[in-house]
Amino acid sequence: MKQKLLLVALVMLGLNSWAQQPGAPSGKPYAYIIKGGHVIDPKNNINEVMDVAVTSGTRAQPARPAVPARPAEGNRPARPAIPAREAVPGSEGKVALVAKNIPADQADRIIDAKGLYVTPGLIDLHVHFFWGHEGSYLKNAATALPADGFTFRTGVTTVVDAGCTGWRDFELYKKQTIDASQTRVLSMLNIVGTGMDGRGENNIDEMDPVKTAEMAKKYPNDIVGVKLAHFNGRTWVPTDRALEAGRLANIPIMVDFGSANPYLPLDSLFNVKFRPGDIYTHAFGGNGTDSKDGRESIVDMNGKVKPYVYKARERGVVFDIGFGGASYLYNQGVPAVKAGFYPTTISTDLHTGSMNGPMKSMENIMGLFMATGMPLKDVIAASTWHPAKAIKREELGNLSKGSVADIAIFKVTEGNYGWPVRGGKITGKQRLLTEMTIRSGNIVYDLDGIGQPAGPAPAVTTAGR
Repeated sequence: MKQKLLLVALVMLGLNSWAQQPGAPSGKPYAYIIKGGHVIDPKNNINEVMDVAVTSGTRAQPARPAVPARPAEGNRPARPAIPAREAVPGSEGKVALVAKNIPADQADRIIDAKGLYVTPGLIDLHVHFFWGHEGSYLKNAATALPADGFTFRTGVTTVVDAGCTGWRDFELYKKQTIDASQTRVLSMLNIVGTGMDGRGENNIDEMDPVKTAEMAKKYPNDIVGVKLAHFNGRTWVPTDRALEAGRLANIPIMVDFGSANPYLPLDSLFNVKFRPGDIYTHAFGGNGTDSKDGRESIVDMNGKVKPYVYKARERGVVFDIGFGGASYLYNQGVPAVKAGFYPTTISTDLHTGSMNGPMKSMENIMGLFMATGMPLKDVIAASTWHPAKAIKREELGNLSKGSVADIAIFKVTEGNYGWPVRGGKITGKQRLLTEMTIRSGNIVYDLDGIGQPAGPAPAVTTAGR
């Protein structure tokens, strides 16, 4: 029995060590030093080779009730009792220093980033992560995705769920997704109380600004905006109700227009309805034609960005990509970037319907924007610091001393690459590939093992044997 109890204790210790990484503290100032990488930190105007020193964090451990012993029965072995465990709060690893040539002996581990790019952890402003089996479309359904399986491998440490849940179901979403994820999951609360169930998004009666704002104010650490999505019809009532909820809760709104015949004019949305800081997603989408039906596009049929769009950008309107399954058009994105009209924020609109199409991943569409002429430093800004500002979370998206250690490390690969999109194909010579992701000071993804030396790990020895 003692041997079995020891085995259980060793297994639990091993699981905790794996979750928390980097192992026993050594008393050195830093857990990691990321050495020799090209650091791009838009907030702090850093774009050069630097070292980054990081302190480690620990994951919170939820309380666990006692598990009684189970006797052997049939072919099932006995199981010893496991004692109850109180909840253990987590701690955040921090960026401790960004500087030239930090001495290697000041850290437990050196991460060799020579030839790589080191950036703040990416913030994907538009995802759909209300994964489950009891709902429909993107609400508690299999069309949405579980967060941790689709973030860290592409350098993403923070996401914003774009309206899967409304006020009626947010607390289920918080328990099921936000609280269960190592990824930092934030939410745009759908103005429709029933959320994105595929049935109710045209139901104006479910658009309650007061109840939406009350839920947002109840969970200010989790809810960062209000989402209006997919409404079909020529009326401003849904927009006005979303705006009222945003005003009551003092948070931005994100609008994803559905269809109208004729379309609702974007000039009115941007320059009359929107407040500075409100977000227009699928910015390089629309019908892409000169038709007056459907959804208007921001680039005209001569390849020119419409004048009122520049006016809106000057007012502080946020232009978000929300790439999705078909929300990036060649005749919108390519001429806009060529004209110097870069998106404020780059985001995926990630769900099962988009991830295997042209969108694929955050790092893939970042490469697409590089291929269309957007400089890498601006691509990084649109994927880190700009979305942090858009959701009023300026403690994120940067490598300032004392900020949470959410970090991405990328390789830029060379080759002949292509990005098939709606209306054409973009070609380029460079792609981004995620080498490592650090979340709150802990390595959560390490493609090539750059965080450890080559060869076998040293044998574990016990003193006195």
